[in-house]
Amino acid sequence: MFAAERRQLILEMVRANGAVSLRELARVVQTSEVTVRRDVRALEAEGLLDRRHGGAVLPGGFTRESGFPQKSHLATAEKTAIADLAAGLVEEGEAIVVGAGTTTQELARRLARVPGLTVVTNSLLVAQALAHANRVEVVMTGGTLRGSNYALVGSGAEQSLQGLRVSRAFLSGSGLTAERGLSTSNMLSASVDRALVQAAAEVVVLADHTKLGTDTMFQTVPTDLITRLVTDEPPAHDDRAVTELQALADQGVQIAVAGQAAGGTGGDAVPTGRQPRRDMPLPGPRRGQVPGAGPQLRSATVLGEQSPGERARVADLRRR
Repeated sequence: MFAAERRQLILEMVRANGAVSLRELARVVQTSEVTVRRDVRALEAEGLLDRRHGGAVLPGGFTRESGFPQKSHLATAEKTAIADLAAGLVEEGEAIVVGAGTTTQELARRLARVPGLTVVTNSLLVAQALAHANRVEVVMTGGTLRGSNYALVGSGAEQSLQGLRVSRAFLSGSGLTAERGLSTSNMLSASVDRALVQAAAEVVVLADHTKLGTDTMFQTVPTDLITRLVTDEPPAHDDRAVTELQALADQGVQIAVAGQAAGGTGGDAVPTGRQPRRDMPLPGPRRGQVPGAGPQLRSATVLGEQSPGERARVADLRRR
């Protein structure tokens, strides 16, 4: 593929999705990330897109929200690894809420194996993933269907969550920064996510590295209400994502980094390839978390309470 053809395809992908990682661009145009990075720089110089955190976004600052068909094909391996790790937080007989999103859909597929679970959700995709699970009760909110992400939103959804109390909420979004926390591009989705947060004693955010440092219009969860972040390992060259992770850890967010699964495509299968690393346990409860409520992450790298070896690894990532 000639450079002009590559760059046209890159531009079309960014326009269609709003934000695309370098890794995904390299896969689609079948070239190296180094070449793609060079193409993205050239397109940025022409004012056609902006470089950001290991990827490319539409010009003009805030990214717009992609539809489900586009998001379902982005960062599939990362989402699979994140879902595998996050599922280890959930115990038998627990009651949780799960928000809308492609990453939470992957989580729901794994939760189908947890007996006695009660899942409250506003996502048709999450409910569908759990519909045939044995001994898993699914509670749907009310509300108006938002077709772009198959989620129920509006006052009906929010009112149905009043008076609800569960152990933890699992949420995704369009962007995550240490300054503003989790955010999304749609006002109705943000409002329902805030209601989900109010129902939970603990908030777990699921976000792949392409969302780190990305800020979108509507804040859903401020940083001081995020208990845990489950993410994937940023590429070595993505200094800004590494810096954002450290900033989140400095504010008390417990961070678990899942190893990227090679060739992950979603679904129920446990990914092959590099698995999440086993490391130290998470720090203790914070911000209203009930002591002893739920297990510790079984496979994680935790920033904030790092061993000397982990601190050296983070410093090495920054130098690179």
